[in-house]
Amino acid sequence: MTTTLREPLGLKIYRSLSRVAEPVANIALERRIKKGKEDPARIHERRGAPTRQRPDGLLYWIHGASVGESLSVIPLVKRLRELRPDMQFMVTTGTTTSAKLMADRLPEGAFHQYIPLDHPDFVRSFLDHWRPDAAFFVESEFWPNLILEARKKTAFMALVNARISPRSFDDWKRQPNAIKFILSSFDIIIAQDYPNAERLTTLSGRPVEMLGNLKHAAAPLPVSEKDLALMKTEIGERPFWLAASTHPGEEEITLSAHKQLSDRFSRLLTIIAPRHPERGAEVEDLTREQGLKPARRSKGEAISAETDIYIADTLGELGLFYRLSDIAFVGGGITPKGGHNPLEPARLGAAILHGPHTFNFVETYRDMRKAGGAALVRNDRELATAVRRLLADEKTRAAMATAARDDAESNAEKVLARICDAVLEKLPQKDRS
Repeated sequence: MTTTLREPLGLKIYRSLSRVAEPVANIALERRIKKGKEDPARIHERRGAPTRQRPDGLLYWIHGASVGESLSVIPLVKRLRELRPDMQFMVTTGTTTSAKLMADRLPEGAFHQYIPLDHPDFVRSFLDHWRPDAAFFVESEFWPNLILEARKKTAFMALVNARISPRSFDDWKRQPNAIKFILSSFDIIIAQDYPNAERLTTLSGRPVEMLGNLKHAAAPLPVSEKDLALMKTEIGERPFWLAASTHPGEEEITLSAHKQLSDRFSRLLTIIAPRHPERGAEVEDLTREQGLKPARRSKGEAISAETDIYIADTLGELGLFYRLSDIAFVGGGITPKGGHNPLEPARLGAAILHGPHTFNFVETYRDMRKAGGAALVRNDRELATAVRRLLADEKTRAAMATAARDDAESNAEKVLARICDAVLEKLPQKDRS
């Protein structure tokens, strides 16, 4: 461990209580299976029981909680495999969607497992079987049992592309000893931007490096070319735009903007992809309340000449809609959710619009605006004005999309090289030989 801090009483109590909570954990897993949120064939992995043998040699473990983090993991694994072909990689995530993504995209020499729930016995079973030589946690998964047990059994631990939201920062400041003890488990902490580096420095009581956002290096989101061709046929020559990863309150703003724009663009189509697809019925109701005609992708409804709003309420298809539309309003920023990743639409050729609350990607949005690839909108009127300009002016739209793409791609190689160099430099000597 990097310090000699003593484990705070609050963490000891949490770890003791979690030990007797196994029946509750098992009930939770069964409920998640019924909701389709767990893979029944691999549910034992969530209890720390492996479904494959440990490979021989050096095994490096990389954990990214869900889809966003796992997309960041893939280029990191590929680059480390290029630099150190003797390494084997185990990537863990906690969602079925991310597991499918890993199955399709992980390179040779890497494999996926589900992360165990944060129960001491589950975690120890997981670690005893896999015996990782090093562990890399991506972004902000601070599960005490997982981290503290891993520290006991792993020679090297890194927190990579680390972030902590202002809200979580405020919560952890009320438990300063607990978070300082947890963060002391990491031999190196690399933040994804300066605001996160400052917050993590405060919580950890040690300098935190900032080497850029690893999401700059993520590969473009996948797409079904068949679906893309079909969608283009259904839309035809109609003007259209996309509101992606929207939250409650942002759909109302989007619908209002659509109605303001429809005076100028009589055949306008607006596509809304809610952040949580299960809200599709809710967005449909909102659309009908505004006197607009919706169609929902989850119900297999096609875009007809009468469709005003197409609700993209399915999982894993943002790559399709970002390729389809060269205007993308990225949600989570008008409502104070911190904003969502603008690099995904930027890499696929979209001009970016976003709200003011982008604390999850402060520097990314700032740099993209500076390059001319993104614009800030604060309400329905500003959103309608920005979309109107982009729909009416093809040159401005193309220039903005190109600037967004160039900004995203220019940082990808630089960030990946910096992080890989920093991690390999800090590995124990025997692992660098």
